[in-house]
Formats: sequence, C-alpha cells, structure tokens
Amino acid sequence: MPTLAPSAAAVPYSRIRELAEIAMGMDGVLRLYFGESNLPTPAFIQDAASAAMRNGFTYYTENAGLPSLRRALASYYERMHNVRRDPATEIVITTSGVQALNVGIRCTLDPGDEAIVLTPAWPNGSAIVQMCNAKVKQVAQPLIDGRYGIDFAALEAAVTPRTRLLLYTSPSNPLGWVATEDDQRALLDFARRHNLWLMADEVYERLYFSGPRDGAVVPSILRFATPDDAAIAVQSFSKSYCMTGWRVGWIVTRKDMAARAGQLNEFIISHAPSFSQRAAETALAEGEPFIQELVARLRANRDFCAQALREMPGVTLPKPDGAFYLFPHLDGLTDSFGFCRDLLLETKVGLAPGVAFGEGGEGSIRLCYAAERAIMEPALERLGRFLRERPVTDRTGPGLNRQ
Repeated sequence: MPTLAPSAAAVPYSRIRELAEIAMGMDGVLRLYFGESNLPTPAFIQDAASAAMRNGFTYYTENAGLPSLRRALASYYERMHNVRRDPATEIVITTSGVQALNVGIRCTLDPGDEAIVLTPAWPNGSAIVQMCNAKVKQVAQPLIDGRYGIDFAALEAAVTPRTRLLLYTSPSNPLGWVATEDDQRALLDFARRHNLWLMADEVYERLYFSGPRDGAVVPSILRFATPDDAAIAVQSFSKSYCMTGWRVGWIVTRKDMAARAGQLNEFIISHAPSFSQRAAETALAEGEPFIQELVARLRANRDFCAQALREMPGVTLPKPDGAFYLFPHLDGLTDSFGFCRDLLLETKVGLAPGVAFGEGGEGSIRLCYAAERAIMEPALERLGRFLRERPVTDRTGPGLNRQ
C-alpha cells in the first residue's frame, strides 16, 4: 500500500491547533489562543469588495497580482518608509502572509539546505522550511535586562556551508519584540557576510506602541537594504485591517526573486482573489484612521492585561512594543502544553502554549489581547485563580507535567 511521503509526515502538527481542536469541541471557551482580533473587517473595506464583485472583479488576475494593487503598495512604501520599489518587478501579491512565506522560502531553499529561524516564533515559517525538505536551525532570542535581543554568537555558530536563509519576525509573534534599526542593520550585515537571504516577517508592522503616535510604522528592513540585496519583506492585510479571512498578502524583494515568486504563484494558488485585492486597495487608501483607532484600542488592552498578569504569582512579563500578544514566563513551568490543556479543561480559558513557538518558548504561554474586554477580563480572572490555587511548582504527576 502506498504510504505518505516521509517529508510530509515529518512536518509537526501545530501545537496551537492541537489545543484549539480540543477547545472547538467545548462550549463557552474564552478563546485567546489564535492571533486574530474579534473586530469585523471595517465596513468601507467590505463595501469595496461588494462593489468590486458587481464591477466584474471575479475573474483571474495576473499571477503577481493586480497591477493597481502593486502600484498602491509601492506608494505605501514610499509614503511610510521613504523606500522606492518598482511595483511591476519587485512586488508580488500573495494569498496571505503565510503564502508569502511559502513562496519566498520555496524560492530560496533546495532539499538539504538549511535555514536559521529566530525563535520563539510563529511555527509556520519553520514548518514551511521542512516542507521544502530543508533543515531548520532555531536560535532563541535571549531576554536581557527585560528586553529580548539577538544572540549573534549563536547565529554565527549556526551557519554552515548549506545555510541559505535567515528568517526573523518584527514585530514578533509571540514576543511583541520589535527589532531596532541597529538590530536590522546588524542582521543585514550578517546576511551579507554569509551570503544568505534575509527574510523579515513584517506582518505586524502597523501594530506598534513605541512610535511617535498611534498608527506609526515599524521601520522595514527595506529601509536599510538596497534593491540588489537578498532581502525579502513578507507582509499581509490580515492584522492591521482585520482582514484575516480575506487572504491577501505580499512580498517585496529583489527582481529575480519577485519574478520567480510570481511564476510559482501559478502552481500554488494562481493568484489572490480578485475582489479581495480590490478591497485591499481601498484598505490602503482609506485605512489610516481605522489603524490609529485599532492601535489605541490594542494599547489599552495590552496595558490592562499586562497589569493583571504581573499581579499573578510566578509571572515574569517583558513589555512588548508591537503586535498583539503577551508572552509571560511562569516560574517552574516545564510543560506549557499540559498547562494550557488543563487550564482549558478546568476553566475554559484558551491560551497558546509557549512550546508551540520553538526554541526558547517552553515555560511561557501566549495570550492574544486583540479580543474584547468581555472575554479578556474573565479569562484573566480565571487564570489568576488557577495559578493561585494550583501553583506551577506544585504540579507534578498526572496533569500539567505530561505531554
């Protein structure tokens, strides 16, 4: 009997999804495990999609996406980052940020190649590397003086003759860490010295709390890379515009990569939905007030949740500068999946286990604070009670220390 390809069988199942499958079979769960706001897509974006469908945008588009959307993105980069990129040759539309990761990684890795991934990180990047029959080397970001950093000595030690790609995320999912300009220059210099592709997952760049104002943008790697650098910026409309279900993302990269990525789109998804692309144009054109309101709401949620968590026993919580996650470390926790499973089963609070995010993640849990207060307030109250009544250090034997 034919069997599954070993390369497919070797890709681990997401531990976030594993927990979510349990939660989806339960009623009344306070769901804070997925990275998604419970706000609907703004009406002006929904209206744009409806108008696009009425106007005939229901057919195939170019594999690289609608030229009008690529031009709008080029204008966005010039306006927000003072970066000029050719929309016809350096920007490719994808069906979501994860598909941008997929096509970008496929363009850089052959079977047997290696990719370095800064972690803790959303697990999909590492999984896609494995789907390319390549090897992942995860390098944990250290926590130094209350802020996550980059261990360049560990990066140097991870490089081999087969290393082809370095992937990092800023703002980080799950850490909320934001790479400084010095960080980005150092990463780019590292990639140049070792002849690597540098891929920056910048999906959360508008969800930034340390800028001069709400709605400010995190500096893109494209500000420091030349058009000839082997740099790839991965982006999406999902988070900043509450468009998770619309499946529109993009990559900005060197011309040869962009040309090949557009061609590979044909064999992966053909192209992003045409009416979703038109709606994305409207998001770029009219979305700034919405983003400012969203960031102000998220900032208030972050501060509320952070204060509650810091009052709980055994919790260490670095301050996040971006995205919409908190990643508290629980003293003594060695099985974060077991903790989150038991928390779910006993209190109906759904959080993501830190182990799902790779090296450096165990011992922590991830909370998405993009939900409404009516969900977060009881969830935090139940989590605090759970920790007080059953301290992590008391949990041995059946329950929280099994996996």
